[in-house]
Amino acid sequence: MFYRLMKMIVAPLLKIFFRPWVEGMDNIPADGPAILASNHLSFSDSFFLPALMKRRVTFIAKSEYFTGTGVKGKLTAAFFRGVGQLPVDRSGVRGAGEAAIRSGIEVIERGELFGVYPEGTRSPDGKLYRGKVGGLARIALATGAPVIPVAMIDTEKLQPPGQVKPNFGVRPGIRIGTPMDFSRYHGMENDRFILRSVTDEVMYEIMRLSGQEYVDIYATAAKRQIQDAKKQADAERRAAARQLAQKQAEEKKQAEEKKQSEDK
Repeated sequence: MFYRLMKMIVAPLLKIFFRPWVEGMDNIPADGPAILASNHLSFSDSFFLPALMKRRVTFIAKSEYFTGTGVKGKLTAAFFRGVGQLPVDRSGVRGAGEAAIRSGIEVIERGELFGVYPEGTRSPDGKLYRGKVGGLARIALATGAPVIPVAMIDTEKLQPPGQVKPNFGVRPGIRIGTPMDFSRYHGMENDRFILRSVTDEVMYEIMRLSGQEYVDIYATAAKRQIQDAKKQADAERRAAARQLAQKQAEEKKQAEEKKQSEDK
């Protein structure tokens, strides 16, 4: 019910205010199961991608989106439930991964579209990071469903990480690639080397579609590096400020002592 309401209200509003463009919509099958594997640049991806698809897309979302308090928390939870997002508790990493895979397989077995962000989290700087081995490849190999690479374009400019209010005037886009068939690996979903190969192949297609610079580390590691660099820079600025204040205090003291000496 809410999903249809979202399609009737949210999608037209997005089109009016942001004029998003979509290329390759014909690559989405009219029916039957498929996996949409997308890059992840912004929180707004979770609005534009499901709203602009002709078919319903079910994504996995962290459980925190469903347990918020207050008006904002309740609205966020209602939205994610309404657009078909499935909550997964990520506090236990392995258990969360297995739960996400089971949920994805169930969606595929119902003949629906399952959406996944292979990077596992939003890009901290607009670059494309290494896809995580697990959910995407295992679901594809276990079910035989085709993987459709998707590139979100400029959504990080529309709503940068940490920014709530979108930047009007930015026109985001979605570029959809041709379906990828991994049936040759069917039954090999427990082979980590195969899973890595499948994931890398999908990430290459996303890179080609998006034009992003590819960085061969995980986005979570990149976020830690950026945070550590920021902390280091902040510490250096504070140290420099302390040294400057100390120097100014010493110069003031010397000036006062000199004045007192001259007055005598």
